[in-house]
Order: sequence, then C-alpha cells, then structure tokens
Amino acid sequence: MKKFLALLLIAGVAATGASAQTRAPAPPSATPPSGTPTPAPASPLDGTWRGTSDGGSCNAPLDYLLTIESGFVDGSAYDTTARGPVPNPNKSAPPPPGPGLWQIHGVAKVGAPFNLLSLASVKGPTHQRMQLTARGDGQSLVVSETSGCRRTARLSRN
Repeated sequence: MKKFLALLLIAGVAATGASAQTRAPAPPSATPPSGTPTPAPASPLDGTWRGTSDGGSCNAPLDYLLTIESGFVDGSAYDTTARGPVPNPNKSAPPPPGPGLWQIHGVAKVGAPFNLLSLASVKGPTHQRMQLTARGDGQSLVVSETSGCRRTARLSRN
C-alpha cells in the first residue's frame, strides 16, 4: 500500500511539472479571435427619447421613455391616469385595474416604420400585449398604437 501511495505521489508531481510548461505566444494577426465581440453599428436613431401621447379613445395619455442603442429599442410607457384599488361599498366585484405601466421592446429601422411590442405590467393570469408602430420624423420619433386606444405620441430626443 505504501508503494502505491508513493507511486501516486510521484505521478502527481510529474503531472504538475508537465502542465507548468509555457507555450510560445501566438503570432499576431489582423483579425480578432472568434471569442471577441464586435460592437454593433450605431444607428442614427440611437439615444433617449421622451414624450407624452394624446389620450386616444381611452382618454388616458401615456408618458413614454425609450432608449435606442445600436438599433435595439427598450423602454416604458406610464399611464398617469391609472389608479389603484378603490373602496367598494357595493360589495360587488370590482372592475379590473387598467394597466399603468407598459414595457416596450423592438428593433429600430432607419428610413422605414418599424414595429414595437408593448407588454402590460399587470397581475393575474391575463397578459396584455399591444402592437406599436414607430417611425423617425425629422428630429422626432412618432409612436402610434395599432389597436386599443389608438394613441399617438411624438417623442423628442434628450
């Protein structure tokens, strides 16, 4: 048993010494290694966009805050008229609260209208989605709902 442990110890030391050897550096190349990420190209729509929509048919304007980075859109819209639960003296089922916060995602296209997906932040099993259409219009970004309240917002870059 002692001979086996001694052989095991010697084999471990030999393996450690073999792995400590250094390799010659790789020759420099003009192309980056495949694991190096390349930055995404900047979009002319990049930046932070802010504005308020009209009330649409719901008479509930939304405050928009969108960030576009390398063409990827991320942001939110907040309904300032949304209210939380209220007392219910009739003891009947209260109406479900309307969504107050919308999460917005998509990919911006330059020179053409592009679609955005808006998801409502609501509790419960129902998920509310809304399709938005956005387009660059000079120094502004126009965002329109294609369903629901049909609100339109003109956002300015900050």
